[in-house]
Amino acid sequence: MTARVRKLIGGAGIILFLILYIGAAVQIANLLPANGAVKLAYFAIVGIGWGVPIIPLITWMNRGR
Repeated sequence: MTARVRKLIGGAGIILFLILYIGAAVQIANLLPANGAVKLAYFAIVGIGWGVPIIPLITWMNRGR
């Protein structure tokens, strides 16, 4: 598989993952209590947490350069 095809598949995968991740994060946020500190902590964790599952995909996309 060429690098160009891997990057195309990976880019589409990242976009799809982010759409699903953001939708799930918003749905869970609606279940949280109306406490500012709780929401701040939640969104800080969710805001950083999206990158962890993306790392293997980015590594795969850049393999074989």
